[in-house]
Amino acid sequence: MPRLSQEELLKKIRKIEIRTRSLSHQIFAGEYHSAFKGRGMAFSEVREYRWGDDVRSMDWNVTARMSAPYVKIFEEERELTVMLMVDISRSGLFGTAARTKRDAIAEIAAVLAFSAIINNDKVGALLFTDKVELFIPPAKGRSHLLHIIREILEFEPAPSAQKTSSHFLRHPSHATEGRGTDISGALRFLTGAIKKRCNVFLLSDLMDTDDEGNPAYEEALKVAVGKHDISVIRVYDRRERSIPDVGIVHIKDSETGKGEWVDTGSRKVRSAYENWMRNSEEASGKLLLRHNVDKVDIATDEDYVLGLKTLFRRR
Repeated sequence: MPRLSQEELLKKIRKIEIRTRSLSHQIFAGEYHSAFKGRGMAFSEVREYRWGDDVRSMDWNVTARMSAPYVKIFEEERELTVMLMVDISRSGLFGTAARTKRDAIAEIAAVLAFSAIINNDKVGALLFTDKVELFIPPAKGRSHLLHIIREILEFEPAPSAQKTSSHFLRHPSHATEGRGTDISGALRFLTGAIKKRCNVFLLSDLMDTDDEGNPAYEEALKVAVGKHDISVIRVYDRRERSIPDVGIVHIKDSETGKGEWVDTGSRKVRSAYENWMRNSEEASGKLLLRHNVDKVDIATDEDYVLGLKTLFRRR
């Protein structure tokens, strides 16, 4: 993936910020707040009893001291932690519409992050391929948020081991770039790094399957849902679901690097591919349903607003 110049990157980040900040304020703020509740109720203050107040909230010590009935007032303990698990494997560079899957994921992640910031929640990010590439601990603030967006847009797996400051961790890389997808490894890292229960958004095309198309991350997911509240946003390109009839072509897997000649003119070949993709999608959907994980599918050529609103309303 060609790196953007500094000017191009800042322009892209600014464009995403303007659009997603507006959406977060106008559309998602209330729904996000309703969908993701706080940890409970915390004592706020006392005030004089009013007609209709629940007598069970009476503060008898203050009532006795003031010689008048007083009640305790509680407020929702609102602050949450939001973690964005972002798949930056090579398959995310595919896109036949106006944007790639990775561009769509970046913008959706920005909307979620802005919604969290508006509600005074902390936001962190975990970028992964076939290994954890970058972990940004949860924090607040616009500069922190823009740093997350920048990394999602620009980050490229490094060819050698390296670390940033103590605030950000880059996983030691192997000799080659991280191209594949290992959702299990990312989930295991998350459960080890974040001890306190948090809201997790996994943004991925979910292309992490065995040869039969079955998800390869069930065991790790089972552990993660016991510790965190996980929602999945699957981003896909409609062209991935079928192969057009364009004769004999050389097709290369962007994650494994393997390629072979395929006769797309063969109805049998096209049908086999379409069946595999359909079975793979159905298998991942059944897995998430089995573990009570909310999921929404968003195509690269559609507006993600409806998809996010649907996800929030399911909760």
